Amino acid sequence: MKRLILLFSLLPFISYSQYTAIPDQYFEQELIYLGYDNVIDGQVLTSNISGVNSLYISYNNISDLTGIEDFTALTYLNLMANDLTSLDVSQNTALTYLNLMANDLTSLDVSQNTALTELFCSYNQLTSLDVSQNTTLVKFNCEDNQLTSLDVSQNTSLTYLDCGSNQLTSLDLSQNTALNYLSCDRNQLTTLDVSQNTTLVQLLCEDNQLTSLDLSQNTALTYLHCYNNQLTCLNLKNGNNLNFAFLHISDNPNLTCIEVDDAVYSNTNWLNNNSFDIDLNQYFSNNCNYPSGSGCNLTTITEQTNSISLYPNPTNNLITLDIEGYNGSVNVEVYDLTGKLLQTTTNTTISMGEYAKGIYVFKVAYGDRVEKLKVVKE
Repeated sequence: MKRLILLFSLLPFISYSQYTAIPDQYFEQELIYLGYDNVIDGQVLTSNISGVNSLYISYNNISDLTGIEDFTALTYLNLMANDLTSLDVSQNTALTYLNLMANDLTSLDVSQNTALTELFCSYNQLTSLDVSQNTTLVKFNCEDNQLTSLDVSQNTSLTYLDCGSNQLTSLDLSQNTALNYLSCDRNQLTTLDVSQNTTLVQLLCEDNQLTSLDLSQNTALTYLHCYNNQLTCLNLKNGNNLNFAFLHISDNPNLTCIEVDDAVYSNTNWLNNNSFDIDLNQYFSNNCNYPSGSGCNLTTITEQTNSISLYPNPTNNLITLDIEGYNGSVNVEVYDLTGKLLQTTTNTTISMGEYAKGIYVFKVAYGDRVEKLKVVKE
């Protein structure tokens, strides 16, 4: 009986004294510095770390992160600039922020980290990366790895994507309609379709093999790097040229005519401007007459087509939609130039009285067609 009483009295002590192995001395030294441990002995009290929700241990020469699995409450983990070649964060399912930049990782499994909103793993040695389970990602940087493919079709919340300096030959961004920053420079891309990324503000796609670039639907774009490609056409006619702040399009030897909103404005404000790098053989035009199939004549933002019109345009209040020879239902979405949805309607007479003066984009769906038209509010 005395033995049983002694055993039961020791149970709380035994439970309290559970330890987590920390074989990497640099890792343990950092835990000591943070107050979670007090001596380098290859272990730390599990109770000291299980409730920690933030861990910043960068620039510490850590090569083995064994023990991280017991930091089960972590939401923020920054391991930038260590010597990690592998990492297991499968038990850290609460993570929303993970920074692994500048390590030596050859593989990374984040399939269990479905709460991640920010993932930074640039400057490693990754040859593949599956982010299909990370559907809440908002910011994603995998720059400077060895990726030959990248599937971001499930990451529909992305606003920031940097996949530069890899070995990508294609990139499908059709599902990433919330993007406002994209860097895909220094890859091997031959085509780039950003027609669905209408909220894109900054685009860096230099040092690829692009032959055409149509930005006519990127009505929020103000910053563009596309130098050192093989462009033969470039369509910048997006209704937002007045707000362009930076344009670098040099070193495209086959590019001469650049289509813009207003050639006079571009000649006056972009030439001899340090923020606009343009080759001497390149010039601006309101209509470059790019040949069919060039990849730069895909503009669907127009004032009027053969079958559909909005009038009066400009308008100061009501605007009427007319589709020649069509009597079916329509769905109209109205956006401002930042890509913000202002209203959705099935009416063919639409009020713009409450909107400020400026340019708006009407997305009109009818039958099996979708067209975008510009409307000026006076």
